[in-house]
Amino acid sequence: MIRRTVMHLYMYLLSYVSAMNRVQLLGRVGQDPIMRQVEGKNPVTIFSLATNEMWRTGESDATQGGEIWHPTLLFLCELGDISQKTTWHRISVFRPGLRDVTYQYVKKGSRLYVEGKIDYGEYTDKNNVRRQATTIIA
Repeated sequence: MIRRTVMHLYMYLLSYVSAMNRVQLLGRVGQDPIMRQVEGKNPVTIFSLATNEMWRTGESDATQGGEIWHPTLLFLCELGDISQKTTWHRISVFRPGLRDVTYQYVKKGSRLYVEGKIDYGEYTDKNNVRRQATTIIA
């Protein structure tokens, strides 16, 4: 009975939610936020956020011998090189209360959790070249 109810709820949600655009990031702020305002539009607070991804390359001796290791200890004990990739994200905050708090209190180096949606846009730069920009709208 419960399984049937869950299935009906799932089908109901699928019929009303046809798509989702949601991003969750945890990283460090790369620059102090700036506030910009274009004539006739609401101000926006903009900053960059760096997220890091780490992985190990190479063989592991820690998994042999039949012992059970905690995943964190296993990661630290593995042989090989540690590789890291940093990705920079452009964050825009439009909501008035959140925009002002972000501008006032967030500083370069702060660790920050950001939730929002991805926005893909195009603009023309100073040299009349069309560019694409990806922004997280928080």
